[in-house]
Amino acid sequence: MTAEDLARLRERLDGFARELGFDQVGVAGIDLSEDESNLRRWVSEQRHGGMDYMARHGHRRSRPEELVPGTIRVISVRMAASAPDAEPAGDVLADGRKGYIARYALGRDYHKVLRGRLAALAARLEAEIGPFGYRAFVDSAPVMEKPLARNAGLGWIGKHTNLINERAGSLFMLGELFTDLPLAVDARARDRCGTCSACLPACPTGAITAPYQLDARRCISYLTIEHHGSIPEALRPAIGNRIFGCDDCQLVCPWNKFARVAAEPDFRVRHRLDAPDLVELFRWSEEEYLAKSEGSALRRLGFRRWLRNIAVALGNAPRSVAAAAALAGRRDDADPVVREHVRWALARQESSRGPD
Repeated sequence: MTAEDLARLRERLDGFARELGFDQVGVAGIDLSEDESNLRRWVSEQRHGGMDYMARHGHRRSRPEELVPGTIRVISVRMAASAPDAEPAGDVLADGRKGYIARYALGRDYHKVLRGRLAALAARLEAEIGPFGYRAFVDSAPVMEKPLARNAGLGWIGKHTNLINERAGSLFMLGELFTDLPLAVDARARDRCGTCSACLPACPTGAITAPYQLDARRCISYLTIEHHGSIPEALRPAIGNRIFGCDDCQLVCPWNKFARVAAEPDFRVRHRLDAPDLVELFRWSEEEYLAKSEGSALRRLGFRRWLRNIAVALGNAPRSVAAAAALAGRRDDADPVVREHVRWALARQESSRGPD
């Protein structure tokens, strides 16, 4: 392809992305040497917690050409995923009887939505120029998606370590096409956090240990989603009613005054999980959990971690006969991790002050 052909294709790429529902697309090179050093230091300090794959993947995460041989460019996309019909996050977090689920996880699993659209984007490009080398990723392989998106001009990595876009805040999801197309790269986004540090004190568990520094071992998203064992007892009270993920550091970010809810219908709330009653959730059978989490990011937990997380939230909930009874019903659960969290929660319910 000539330089003119590639320039025209880049223009077409913007149009294809918009037609497929992406809010923005950019192109990055594959040099991540600066970020590789930061990643190596983060892992050496054990801040990745139980995510052993962060170390196991070695350099493939920071060297795209090793993950997908032949890669010379990364096409990065973003799409708003916050449920458009959800109850306000602050209202749910303020009601300890309700369970809080990260706003991106209330509809269809974003992995499925973005992966399908990336496949369609690649098909559009193939129809335009013929076969080319590519592979699509949506948080599904050792990919440094935020540094790549930053380098593609989609936003900067904020002090809370999430990507921020000056026109869209940070409440969106990312996807990538690794490709052998020699497209012109976009300008790297400039950091615009300035002196603001609102996200640091907003973290309930103090996981943002310094600007641009996150200790996953304390992060509620890690503890409720990625972590498989017992949640450290000292951190449980700070988790509050968050049963899948946490948005607190983003909710206080001033750039999110520009955040948009999802235009994609698949991200609308399913099963009224935007403000669910904790007692009701804890009474679900495994069959109910599987049915109501089908096609959702919630399915990745599995039923036992789902119960573990809700038990913690019930332990932090206002004292009530209903909460204590729901917990007592699972006191002898077959899973030892569930049993431990239930008994902790029961002790909290029995010792807390407040109306029955």
